[in-house]
Amino acid sequence: MKTTIKPAALVNAALLAFACASAAGAAGSATAQASSSNATSADEQLARGAYLARVGDCAACHTASPSRPFAGGLPLHTPFGTLFSTNITPDATTGIGAYTYDDFARAVREGVTRDGHRLYPAMPYPSYAKVDDADMHALYRYFTHGVKPVAQANHAQQLSFPFNIRPLMAAWDWMYSPHGAYRADPQQSVEWNRGAYLVQGLAHCGACHTPHNMLGAESAFDGNNNDTFLSGYSLAGWHAPDLRHQHDGGAPGVSKDALVAYLRSGRQADGAAFGPMTEVIDDSLQYLHDDDLNAIATYLTSAPLRTAKSDATPVAAATPQTADLVAVQLRAGHVGSAGAKVYLDNCSACHRTDGSGAMPTFPRLANSAVVADTDPSSLIHIVLTGSHMPSTRNAPTPLAMPDFGWRLNDQQVADVLTFVRSSWGNHASPVTADDVSKVRQITQAASK
Repeated sequence: MKTTIKPAALVNAALLAFACASAAGAAGSATAQASSSNATSADEQLARGAYLARVGDCAACHTASPSRPFAGGLPLHTPFGTLFSTNITPDATTGIGAYTYDDFARAVREGVTRDGHRLYPAMPYPSYAKVDDADMHALYRYFTHGVKPVAQANHAQQLSFPFNIRPLMAAWDWMYSPHGAYRADPQQSVEWNRGAYLVQGLAHCGACHTPHNMLGAESAFDGNNNDTFLSGYSLAGWHAPDLRHQHDGGAPGVSKDALVAYLRSGRQADGAAFGPMTEVIDDSLQYLHDDDLNAIATYLTSAPLRTAKSDATPVAAATPQTADLVAVQLRAGHVGSAGAKVYLDNCSACHRTDGSGAMPTFPRLANSAVVADTDPSSLIHIVLTGSHMPSTRNAPTPLAMPDFGWRLNDQQVADVLTFVRSSWGNHASPVTADDVSKVRQITQAASK
């Protein structure tokens, strides 16, 4: 509070000195309060940046060793060769310690580093372009003040010609990379817009769930006039399902509450997260605030449905009577196909003869969206290499399925999956030995 002292003939020197001392004390107190407020604001911004780094799942790609977080070096296998993630700690020589805010924002949004060379879009800067200034400042503060510097030189990238020519990325960015932060849709609610901002931006869901062209560019970065956004995509032997059509494992067939529970725990009524999605939930989604999880679920469950498109040849749907007959025959040890025998010998103990499983321990196979997916890549991958559930605060036990690639050949895997995809009410297309062989080659290359 400011105090005004009026001049008076009777004010003596002692009183004047006392008044000046009081004013100085008040000013000092105000300065201390301002400094404390700025420190609190800076701490809040740093905490906000740490949270946003979780939303963006930055550690998943930029951490090769838990003892050296964000120091890079993690190999990323792509159709164009192997990329290695870079050091994004604030080390001044090998990391981003010399980056100004503008340098940082340009790298994150446009894929151009401080020295002018261009990043490859395995770093999802086309999605991060939608991040607003406030969030970008918070991320910058976290990575420059909240992350421990680590001196670790970046690996040379191992891409095939001509993809190893970085200047060509200028043309790629001109053709495919969007620019400009997310713009809210005034026709939608605040919660819907928040969900869209996260899904399209930092969470970069489209990087896995949106089809890519032959040069690795996503076909769309939002649903505006383009129904391929989040319509499903297969990469590295995994299939990220369609999030916009309920018959392909998409969110519209799931209630908002069920989707929130899945994003938080990695479990749902008929199964659990697997493959890369396990890591996303482990490292990112389980830590999101309830309001953000609800916003994401609101956006995904309100996405307009598309007309189902599939080149699969469906197997005739089983009736309840034939579904029961399959279970009865398996229980009696009567198998009518090679796939049924493989299932009885390897799968029925956990997933049961009627395909019902026992969630939350063993996923259901009967009437499962994952089993019925038009692309069986993920199923093949799981059988070959095994799988484990996420370990989250709500469901801490990472229950696992063993790998069977070492004991089943390509034809046996094809037989058992064809049996599963055509039993107990499932009516998806058959799996061939050639389908299995392609995924096996991918898994073997990735393990080297």
